[in-house]
Amino acid sequence: MDKGPAPPPDSALSGEKQVLLDALGNVLAPLARLCVAKGVTIQMIEERLRLAFVQAARSAHGDQPSSRLTSRISASTGLTRREVARLENQPAQEREIHRSPVTELFTRWLANPALRDADGKPQPLPRQGPAPSFEALAQSVTRDVHPRTLLDELCRLKLAALDPATDRVEVLGDAFVPRGDWARMVSYLGDNVGDHLRAATANVLGDGRQQFEQAIFADELSEESLAQARELMTQHWRRMLDEIAPRLEELIEADRRTGRTQGQSMRIGLYTWSQAMPSGAPTPSPQGET
Repeated sequence: MDKGPAPPPDSALSGEKQVLLDALGNVLAPLARLCVAKGVTIQMIEERLRLAFVQAARSAHGDQPSSRLTSRISASTGLTRREVARLENQPAQEREIHRSPVTELFTRWLANPALRDADGKPQPLPRQGPAPSFEALAQSVTRDVHPRTLLDELCRLKLAALDPATDRVEVLGDAFVPRGDWARMVSYLGDNVGDHLRAATANVLGDGRQQFEQAIFADELSEESLAQARELMTQHWRRMLDEIAPRLEELIEADRRTGRTQGQSMRIGLYTWSQAMPSGAPTPSPQGET
């Protein structure tokens, strides 16, 4: 494969480029760990990266005449014209955005106050019958997929369980984490991390106000405090879900009633990451010592 010109040494890079490369090292490290764990080689990633660069350059220089576009893409990416032409001839891979009925059903079940018990937890639902029932909830999401099919999928993902004795369905979790379904988990990784990075990139390339993207960082925490912080975030996410999910449904319905063009999508997320502090960080004295 034609590799193009060799990259310049770090000493020849401008300040902005070097800062960006340093930041990208932090972004790429967990990606590399995932790929090594699953046997994805550098050559596989490189092909996808080259194609992504070509597509980004084409989007940036879309106003150029077709006779000059390949040259502009080559100059912007560092790839040769021959390599650009090869990649340009590959079928375009459009990013598909779709709403999973299983995800939407699970989210509605968690977010609907009418489907909770006295303690605020999602209550078990009769499998069939008028609302409140699993069948009615499933049909409020879609009539294109049979409620039993949706139930079987939730049970397969270990997100719900059917009690044959009572014919009632119970929620098994408080977040859509499809345990046991590797393909779906990786798909969510791509969607969630990809959109987070798109939001951050839009802000960096703009004035910082294009998308909402904020984080809180804290260190010098004990294991006990870390456990309390995790529980705090879980409670906060439940409150966000309780408030935001019904409001979004109301906005979607209002758009539908008024005939407004419904051509926009939005992803709202919350995440935590914890790790040991670097060596040399302060540690408490042993008990009984000062």
